[in-house]
Amino acid sequence: MLAGAEPFSHTGSGEVGVLLCHGFTGTPQSMRPWAEYLAAREFSVRCPLLPGHGTTWQEMNRTRWTDWYGAVRDEFGSLRASHSSVFVFGQSMGGTLALRLAEEFGEQVAGLVLVNPSVTTLRWDAKLLPVLSRVLPSVPGVGGDIAKPGVTELAYDRTPVRAAASLAQLWRLVRADLAKVTQPLLLLRSAVDHVVEPVNARIILDGVRSERATEVRLENSFHVATLDSDAQLIFERSVDFVREAR
Repeated sequence: MLAGAEPFSHTGSGEVGVLLCHGFTGTPQSMRPWAEYLAAREFSVRCPLLPGHGTTWQEMNRTRWTDWYGAVRDEFGSLRASHSSVFVFGQSMGGTLALRLAEEFGEQVAGLVLVNPSVTTLRWDAKLLPVLSRVLPSVPGVGGDIAKPGVTELAYDRTPVRAAASLAQLWRLVRADLAKVTQPLLLLRSAVDHVVEPVNARIILDGVRSERATEVRLENSFHVATLDSDAQLIFERSVDFVREAR
């Protein structure tokens, strides 16, 4: 395991649990400041290291979306067994996984907070992923899209192509079932994001059936907004959201 990639766990004194889901090729390091902020307010917090992450991109190429989803699904079940309300927060692919949990578990998910979530891509070469995954092991990485000087994300410098092809399968599944999402939803989107295009937020907000769905524009951050200049805003709005949704 890469130093700093360790999962995060804190058991709070209240009845609220929060599951944090990190992004594709990333680690809990990108979520740790958020996790610590929530833990300081006595929420129980879990942020697992997803299979294939935090080691090598070659290892990640041996995993699929079902492995990543299985890890957050198990963690959600554990939190749900010991807390009356469980919220799921996710960034980028973590948002995709959070949406899938909401689609599967319905009202058992108390609410969703999504930061630059992904459900598609406009990149022309994405359609070639099933073919490319058979002949091309990796391409340049997408990690570290942060506006704030001096801040880095612990993520792979290469994108494993087989894993990316599997992520595209998850996107299709989540998009098809968006109407099953009825939980309160807070979506925070960076004004400038070099990884996830704005169309992703529109697809999600147009597709869910949540009576309460709020979009917040992050003016001072790139894709990894939880480590960027708007991080404090994200943290504060998420806590307000949980308190209002309960």
